[in-house]
Amino acid sequence: MTIKPVRKAIFPVAGLGTRFLPATKAMPKEMLTVVDKPLIQYAVEEALEAGIEQLIFVTGRGKGALEDHFDVSFELETTMRARGKSLAVIETIRQQPGSPVYVRQQEPLGLGHAVWCAREIVGDEPFAVLLPDELMVGSPNFLKQMVDAYQQVGGNVIGALEVAPEETNKYGIISPGQRDGALTEVTALVEKPAAGSAPSNLMIPGRYILQPEVMQILDAKETGAGGEIQLTDAMAKLIGRQPFHGFTFNGERFDCGDKTGFIMANLALALARDDIGPAVRAFAQQRLG
Repeated sequence: MTIKPVRKAIFPVAGLGTRFLPATKAMPKEMLTVVDKPLIQYAVEEALEAGIEQLIFVTGRGKGALEDHFDVSFELETTMRARGKSLAVIETIRQQPGSPVYVRQQEPLGLGHAVWCAREIVGDEPFAVLLPDELMVGSPNFLKQMVDAYQQVGGNVIGALEVAPEETNKYGIISPGQRDGALTEVTALVEKPAAGSAPSNLMIPGRYILQPEVMQILDAKETGAGGEIQLTDAMAKLIGRQPFHGFTFNGERFDCGDKTGFIMANLALALARDDIGPAVRAFAQQRLG
């Protein structure tokens, strides 16, 4: 079995971010910062560390700040140089010309539709999908762990994370087969199962490595839960036709699409920093008595 390398990654970033209004009225939710770095940058750095070469952003109206963030800022860089300041803090986000590609999702028709919008750029290669509001913290990072597993088993590898049984109705859930360490054979996928009916407590936390055949399935534009074109439904049709595994992440997940998870991420990452951690810890202890 020849296993093609994963060189491309899709970032679906067309969402309106209504849960964070008014902050997201004029600013993309993916530009919300955890400590001093936007959510989208954490996801991009995760992809680059995992060996991804081409970044594909599926955007919508009002997302120009994302493109600006990954572009050269001539005025800023010139001013910083003139003042003798290091450019290291912004050089990590400067991409090679041609590496970032921006595609418009013109209607909010679901995650499956957003991924489908990148079909021409993906072509006949396997690809990764990263949802930036799912912030994953670990070493090596989540996608790198998944890529290493993919190189062993091929096919499709999706993230897997254990959640409390009462929370399974919020997520896409894996129906598990045989387990081998962090890898779990996927026998079926269920999108947001009704309470008490979930086949397991393994949810899909916004990280995917998929074969290009999923695009042909998405071509049909079949709608599922919520009247949207669901990526979970399309992936389910690959089960049995191609190898399909879930990979359990050894690390921490923060749901930054939720205000509580976003605050938790800021606190956790701030506490882990040498420069600001001690002051934040002292303040938290004082506030919590």
